[in-house]
Amino acid sequence: MRIISYNVNGIRSAINKGLIEWLKTDPADVVCLQETKAVKDNIDCKAVNDLGYEDYWYSAEKKGYSGVAVFTRVKPDYVQYGNNNKVSDDEGRILQLDFGDTRLLNAYFPSGTSGDVRQTFKYVWLNEFLTYLNELKKQHPKLILCGDYNIAHKDIDIHDPKGNKKSSGFLPEERAWMDTFFSDGFVDSFRELHPEPHQYTWWSQRFPTVRAQNKGWRIDYINVTDPLKNKLLEAAIYPDVKHSDHCPVYLKLDL
Repeated sequence: MRIISYNVNGIRSAINKGLIEWLKTDPADVVCLQETKAVKDNIDCKAVNDLGYEDYWYSAEKKGYSGVAVFTRVKPDYVQYGNNNKVSDDEGRILQLDFGDTRLLNAYFPSGTSGDVRQTFKYVWLNEFLTYLNELKKQHPKLILCGDYNIAHKDIDIHDPKGNKKSSGFLPEERAWMDTFFSDGFVDSFRELHPEPHQYTWWSQRFPTVRAQNKGWRIDYINVTDPLKNKLLEAAIYPDVKHSDHCPVYLKLDL
């Protein structure tokens, strides 16, 4: 199974920048999108369906905000919208699909960049989500967690670790959460296959030259639980695909 995770920062904007044309190149069997900022009725899904994808959407109650979607050529056995956490579900943050004995979660983690209120919300959300994942693993040991985590884990995952040590997304508490997440039975699939530096998935739009200079952050992941560790075949980041301030990340698994 070939999987893409991609924060499109508004799917209508991404479509205007060539997202459908890129999907025509057959980048994956399952495409997990975050920050769609739309509901299904806003989008002409025929172009997606014509490429052989079924589409599933979980949108925020607030218009033009958050939201996730999955386009898949592999028919899921089961789809779950949200994770029964009302605050998170109101923001359309998690969509779950079962493929055989493997569960895939497409998640858009909160950002704390707008201030203390949302940073506090982020910490609460992270802790509640990790508790949820640890319970979910008991029923579904094989998990794939795609998404924009809004956290760069280690120094290697950010172009300027010293300059950003007080920036949301690279705070000690956030990085410690990632430490716990990986120690609780998840595998950083990209780093398993690519230990080399200067691999990023997001570049600030406030400074137009930083993407060309590759001054970015790796905050988008497709991580798996330990039972899938030996099923990793290929992983990649596609910085040259430019429909968003993020770029797609890719994982191929032997399922």
